[in-house]
Amino acid sequence: MELTTYAEFAVRLVNTEEPERGKDELTTVDEVRRLFSAGGRGTKLVEEADVPQLRAVRRRLRSVFESAAEGDQTRAVDMLNELLIEYPVSPVISGHGYLDENGRPLWHLHLAENASTATSLYAALASMGLAMHLTAHGADRLGLCQAAPCRNAYLDTSTNRSRRYCSDRCATRANVAAYRARKREAASA
Repeated sequence: MELTTYAEFAVRLVNTEEPERGKDELTTVDEVRRLFSAGGRGTKLVEEADVPQLRAVRRRLRSVFESAAEGDQTRAVDMLNELLIEYPVSPVISGHGYLDENGRPLWHLHLAENASTATSLYAALASMGLAMHLTAHGADRLGLCQAAPCRNAYLDTSTNRSRRYCSDRCATRANVAAYRARKREAASA
């Protein structure tokens, strides 16, 4: 697994809340378990205390996305560094038994799931993944959806750094709203 794929953990956590709509999906132990991969060690570690603790981590990760979206890369990096210090990771080499065409193992890095709490584990995976994504692609590749009222986080993987929406649904909704606004403006002119 490429380490940048762990950045999706951060996106998944941040998007459990829609502040503009007053919605919060992270309210139960079962919701915390859903954040983890099925069968992963994290699901077994989840306790009631992880709900408020992960909500606090979520606020901090959202601040990273907000700072990056506002162009304040230094602030985004500083906040992410604080998370990395607080929630350290341990890399492990894995091969999953896969071999290349010459019969050699296909070694790659994973992040070890050796934290003692679900919050520590999730925060470590999300922070490291986001850090890897940021250093590989740039802070301007962390975004918040520009379709009102959605403010979901996303990772811009477009070739020309042009992504503005978290999903096709939000992009369509924003484009339709802009089209209708132009039509109203044209009709009133």
